Amino acid sequence: MLLRLPSRNRPYHLGSYPMEALPTDSAAGTREQQRPSVDPPGFPSAPRGPLAGALRDYLDIFVQNAVTEPAPAKGPVPDDPYRRMVDIKGYSYFMNASQVGICRMEPNAWCRGAEPLAHEFAIALLLEHGRIPEPENPARAWIEPAVEEAADCRIGGIAVCLAGHIAQLGWSATAHVRGAGSVDAGRLSVLAGLNVRIEDELHNPFIARGFSLAVVTTDYALEVDQPLADKALRAKGPGYWLGRNGATSGRERNRRNRRATHLGAYPMETVKRVDHPTTLILEDEVPRVSKRAAFFDRALRGDLGSKAQKERHRFAFKQPHTAGMMASMRSMVPVQGGDPGSTDCRETLSDPGANARAVKSLSYLLGADVTGICEIPAYAWYSHGADGEPIEMKHRYAVVMLIDQEFDTMEGASGDDWISGTQSMRAYLRGAEIAGVMAETLRRLGFAARSQTNVDSDVLHIPLVLLAGLGELSRIGELVLNPFVGPRLKTVVMTTDMPLMPDKPVDFGLQYFCSHCWKCARECPCDAISWGDKVMFNGYEIWKPDVERCARYRLTNARGSACGRCMKTCPLNKVVTADGSVLERVASWCGINAGILKSVLVPLAVRIDDWLGNGTRNPVKKWWFDLEVIDGVCVDPVKGANKRELEPGHHVDPARQKIAYYLANMMPVPNDLNAQPTDRKAALAAAPHLETASDALTRKEQGQAMPPNYRPTPPDPAGPRGVKTGPVVYGGAGRR
Repeated sequence: MLLRLPSRNRPYHLGSYPMEALPTDSAAGTREQQRPSVDPPGFPSAPRGPLAGALRDYLDIFVQNAVTEPAPAKGPVPDDPYRRMVDIKGYSYFMNASQVGICRMEPNAWCRGAEPLAHEFAIALLLEHGRIPEPENPARAWIEPAVEEAADCRIGGIAVCLAGHIAQLGWSATAHVRGAGSVDAGRLSVLAGLNVRIEDELHNPFIARGFSLAVVTTDYALEVDQPLADKALRAKGPGYWLGRNGATSGRERNRRNRRATHLGAYPMETVKRVDHPTTLILEDEVPRVSKRAAFFDRALRGDLGSKAQKERHRFAFKQPHTAGMMASMRSMVPVQGGDPGSTDCRETLSDPGANARAVKSLSYLLGADVTGICEIPAYAWYSHGADGEPIEMKHRYAVVMLIDQEFDTMEGASGDDWISGTQSMRAYLRGAEIAGVMAETLRRLGFAARSQTNVDSDVLHIPLVLLAGLGELSRIGELVLNPFVGPRLKTVVMTTDMPLMPDKPVDFGLQYFCSHCWKCARECPCDAISWGDKVMFNGYEIWKPDVERCARYRLTNARGSACGRCMKTCPLNKVVTADGSVLERVASWCGINAGILKSVLVPLAVRIDDWLGNGTRNPVKKWWFDLEVIDGVCVDPVKGANKRELEPGHHVDPARQKIAYYLANMMPVPNDLNAQPTDRKAALAAAPHLETASDALTRKEQGQAMPPNYRPTPPDPAGPRGVKTGPVVYGGAGRR
């Protein structure tokens, strides 16, 4: 407890509740088998309010994009139903289901009038309902009538993705969700050991606030659970409050429930706020850049050569867990924007402070981990879209949200193995759903709003994350690190003209920490992270990574899907909660509050991090199969899987490290969609000409003009040329 998280030895597939410790009773299953069939699970009424309507629309997107046919051949998965169960439950918990259970399908579990499928097994998924905001919070009027729809939408999306995963493995699977299902989810939740039926009501041993259910039926043989005994409802004893078997403790759940709904789970309100980000931004010199300049887009266009272009279409998607995600994510693009509805609540929702609390509460209900707000500077808008057309600056405010890529799963991985791409895609999908529902809700209230996702964003996320006070720029480079989630995050943004109170940037001492810690650079598999000092790059003070080298590795990694090894090995990749180790909680407090001690604590913290083995693979947390999708079929990975461990002896001399800097004047023509090969030799030669922050400030004080390399390549005056594409999914870091 002092040095390591008590959950370190808890197998991932057991989830965060100690369900494995509950008493079972086969008689409960017999009683369920004797109950008559029920009608299909429709909605009891029309949606009540703008949020409920938006949520049902997004649930429809998942349903309409569900994978319905299995892959043409079965993947090389074990015959062992237990090991299969570990993967299925692990994936469900990874997607944030609250509880998961498995049972055999019973004839009367099919609804009246339904045509039974040849499915012998059912996977019951349960999601706890969210919290209703405080009475003075404007979001209460939106959320209170839509709490059930919010959970229905989230658990329904999880069921669709899970069914898609099973189908990609080569077996038949069907998701049954609220309004589009043919099974009795309540009965199956009892048979699967999640709920206890008392008379006609379902009760959960740990969840009193209410829950929503979804089911996946399948012919994929799995180990099944047993129904619970009635006395399982007396489960909240001392073991629960202390975190039995490494499960999340009742103390931690209570801590979160006591916080105001607009504050979220992490105490960001305790972090020091400042007027400007802790890295210099010359706002009048930062150029607006095009989406065409992002290196994943450059790869798509052929700028990085044929191999990178080919792999661009499959790099994060060449793993079966993403199979059920991509169609839904892309189908959310057409509804990211739109005109405000006829309802006009601008007079009643005119208080920026109250509105800010409301949208934050809404974001946390929908699954965001940390949320902040800022005004959008002009330079944060892309100049041109993926189609080469100019982008109009439309909205004043950005609601910026972080999605945790999930600590325990990252613990079981090397960072660049076969789950890494899925970690990104799961966070991007969740973000698209959250921001999409929020934007649609605001439009129904009469405000202009648009979700800005990794598939289609008109804004650069990094400056907005900084300005919204969600973290500081780290040595990893184009990644903002949060004091509680660390670097293991993806971002999504909603832009709007609803009056909002912005947050201020934060300062928790990360610049000093990263200046004296090189662990991410040391562990980077392609030496793309700078070992040297920060430089001024296109108006930003930044540890600029070699984005081309990073992008090429992530795209062409043959022993995994993408890469997130820098996040995996960062000493600040921790879980800072009431269940965290004493050492990590003390270290977190000191890092945020004891700036005077940093000269002593930082070198010690890095050495202790290595000594504890943080950043190594924890096999207890590995729940997934290492599989590669080739031509639509799962196979054993052709080149195997990365199984990296720490390399404490690895070092690169900063003076000898070669980093390619693609400055604004070296970016591709923004409206030319044909291949524009990179000039790496010129980008390497740019290094000696970069300013330091002090150089830039001195130049500004002397009234000298900004460097010509800050001026972006102009568009072709003849207009866009080349082949336009549909929505494309971008990666995380290395956007410019």
